[in-house]
Amino acid sequence: MIPSPDPSQVDSTAHIIQVALTPVFLLSGIATLLNVFSTRHARIADQVEKLSDRIAERPGDQARLRDLRRRSLALDVAVVIAALGGVAICGAVLTLFLGTLRDAAVASVLFSLFGASIVCTLAALTAFAVEMMLASRTVRTEVAEQQQEEAEGEAGRGAAG
Repeated sequence: MIPSPDPSQVDSTAHIIQVALTPVFLLSGIATLLNVFSTRHARIADQVEKLSDRIAERPGDQARLRDLRRRSLALDVAVVIAALGGVAICGAVLTLFLGTLRDAAVASVLFSLFGASIVCTLAALTAFAVEMMLASRTVRTEVAEQQQEEAEGEAGRGAAG
């Protein structure tokens, strides 16, 4: 005959599993952020490739490439920090599971890992915000340059006609 499990032990185990799975939701959010960062990187790469093909056509292309490089660096920082946040979350989950075997210093390790994951996620979001600001500034600069070129073209046509 199979012995019936102790209800308090089942409740305790269920609680441990619930607590250990909570950080996994944050891990899912970080994975989504990494997907967004990856998509932004791909867009930057496409723009760099397009500019590389016509580098001598417009005088502002070199400045645009510098801006794209800065954006790429900001995204690199965001990706690395978000990945570190994910590693910290995985460490927190592992600590929760191992904590059931040993209670010594588990709370401080868990607090440190989960805290590190939150700090890394905040830093990644900050780096992403910087990249977004760089992208917005680049777009505004490019629009202003195009408007100036159009105005100069119209002024040239008006003077010739």
